[in-house]
Amino acid sequence: MSNHCLNCHLPLPFELTWQSLFKQLPPSYLCKDCKKQLAPIHPPICPKCSRPLEKLSKDYIKGDVCLDCYRWENDTNWTNILDKNISFYEYNDFLKDLLARFKYRGDYILAKIFSQKIQKELEKISYDAIVPIPLSNERLLERGFNQSTALATEANINVANLLTRVHTEKQSKKSRQERIHLQQVFNRRDDVKLEGENILLIDDIYTTGSTLRHAAKILKEAGAKSVTSITIARG
Repeated sequence: MSNHCLNCHLPLPFELTWQSLFKQLPPSYLCKDCKKQLAPIHPPICPKCSRPLEKLSKDYIKGDVCLDCYRWENDTNWTNILDKNISFYEYNDFLKDLLARFKYRGDYILAKIFSQKIQKELEKISYDAIVPIPLSNERLLERGFNQSTALATEANINVANLLTRVHTEKQSKKSRQERIHLQQVFNRRDDVKLEGENILLIDDIYTTGSTLRHAAKILKEAGAKSVTSITIARG
């Protein structure tokens, strides 16, 4: 068990329970107060992107999916490209700050907070390879690590680096429409063939879904049977 909360750095108290007497419990990385600030996503959700539907206006729901996914799936260029996205938490202020520290300010250790959640989700999914969303060489040099790869590494997952990324302006600086209408930003590595394989993408956040769909499209063109994504947050 970690000695301190990875967010607020207060000591983590040891709680003696019957369970802890008979088996080793998984480590804790957040104190109870910090953990309470995470907002797990609960049904009803959009089955395509995990967007919570309960607080969403009816004008933004089409059948059982959110309006964004309805539009993606009714665009002939993007139908059945990304089969499904699974997100764990709502992108509230607490998680926004946590991911910003992890992603932009180099606080690599924060990836541990999500490791157990990722491991448990993978037990439910059938896949042939896990592919992290890549950074361009320029962005990787700037940040020091790829946050998607870090999430997989801390969850003890082997990844397949099948994609490369073209250097562009930061996604966080783009408007929603600019993100949706991205030019091609990914390429697959030479000789990558994925005939009939089920691929799992991993990234930190699903916002418009554009980045994940552009990556999924390249993988589908290489022969992938299905492409699912796991993300920490649904923005």
